[in-house]
Parts: sequence; C-alpha cells; structure tokens
Amino acid sequence: MNESELKVKSIEYRIRLLGCIKKAQAGHTGGSLSCVDILNVLYNCVLKVAPDTANDPRRDRYIQSKGHSVEALYVVLADKGFFPDSDLDTFCRFQSPYVGHPTRKVKGIEHNTGALGHGLAFSVGAALAGKLDRNAYRVFTLLGDGELAEGSNWESMMTAAHYGLDNLTAIIDRNQLQITGRTEDVCALESLSDKFAAFGWSVRNVDGHDVTALREVLSTTPFMAGKPSMVIAHTIKGKGVRFMENDASWHHGVPSDEQYEQAIQELQAQMREIGA
Repeated sequence: MNESELKVKSIEYRIRLLGCIKKAQAGHTGGSLSCVDILNVLYNCVLKVAPDTANDPRRDRYIQSKGHSVEALYVVLADKGFFPDSDLDTFCRFQSPYVGHPTRKVKGIEHNTGALGHGLAFSVGAALAGKLDRNAYRVFTLLGDGELAEGSNWESMMTAAHYGLDNLTAIIDRNQLQITGRTEDVCALESLSDKFAAFGWSVRNVDGHDVTALREVLSTTPFMAGKPSMVIAHTIKGKGVRFMENDASWHHGVPSDEQYEQAIQELQAQMREIGA
C-alpha cells in the first residue's frame, strides 16, 4: 500500500470500529482510535501472518497487551480476512466470541489479554521460544502507556534484554491519558526513552499517526542486533474525532446518536480531503 491508501484504510477502520461500539453500546473508544494507525501499518505492511498461515509455526506473532482496545484489532483482522466482517455485528452480544478483550476463540488472536501487564511477559516467552527453536519469526506487542504502571512490564523488559531478544518489538501507544487522567499526573513515566534504554532496549520515537514514519520504523527492526526494540509511538487519544481527542472521559464510552453522526461526518470529510 502507498501512503494515501494507508491513510484511507485508517479512516475506514475508525469508521468501522465506531460503528461496532455504537451498535454494541459498549467499548473503549479513545484508545482504539489512538492505536488504529499502528495496527494498520503492522498488518498491511510489516507482519508476516495471514488467515491461511495463522497456525504456521513460522508466522510472526502480534499480541495486543492493551486488550481493552480490542475494537481496533477486530476491525483490522476482519479486513484482512481472518473472519467475516459481518461477525463484528455480534460484538459484545450474548454468546459471541467477540467480547470486549482479545480471546483466542477469535481467529488471528494470539493470546488472551485484558489484565494489563501480561502481554509483554507473554511476548518475551514467545520470542525466547523462537530463539530456542531457531525459528525466524518475530514478535510484536502493543502496550498502553498507563499500563506501564504495572511492575510486571519492567520485569519482562529486564528479561528480554538479558536474553538478547532482538526478535521482539514492543510498541507503546503514548497518548498520555489513562482512565483516571493524564499519565504524568497519575504515575509519572518520563523520561521513557531513558528508562527503556537503561533497561537494555534499543529505542525509537515516532509519530504514531504518521503511517509513512510508522512503516519505516516498524520495518527496520531489530534496531540493534542482540537487543529488543522499543517503539514509543506518540499518539492522540480519540484521534480522528475532534470532540474525543485528548479527553480522558472517552477512555471508554458510547457516543450518542448526534455525536456518532458528527464523528462519522468528520471522518468522511477526512476521506474526501485525501481524494478517496
């Protein structure tokens, strides 16, 4: 995909995930909107995995540690053909496997997540297994920045560096907001780059909504042989819908009919600006 196609795809994903949340009357809106561009680039440009290779031992692995933003992952997996798009209409319905956090009952999901702080630990184990098996697959994981208050993440970072897991890439959705407010007010994180480097990772910062920059960074891992790679993706919570952007109250929540219509109109206007 070229840059314009990737931009259009991100908008399409945002429209679809908002539709899922509206129909289900449930969902984590802001964080799903902030990580869409990252998932778009991963699945359309970087990851070596497809529906027909979902069980291939040589496939790349993606683990969404910030599992509450599962709507974004579901719409991307549906678009890539892991399951029919119509399945998304059952999101959060009784007996549907498409629940509010990733589950391996859904094709394409590598690991059940939702309890924050677990995804990176699992990813370290998967990357270590690849090294032991001499298998060339790569492991990518996405964490929320508020999730970094969980101490298990830092144990996992030390372990990844200790074993030289350069087949592992962690991405931080650095939107600076969590459910209770700004991360720097709740439990200050900065300087993240210095912290990750001190823990033995090779670190890059990127605009998490610039699809060209994301593709360049994510396609060049590992950044350094013998070191795990850390990508700090600077994003905006609620990206794409102005009244949701940088507003912690949209960590989760369902737009009213009027808000939903306004959001869709904004996104469609962005599509027209691109020329789609």
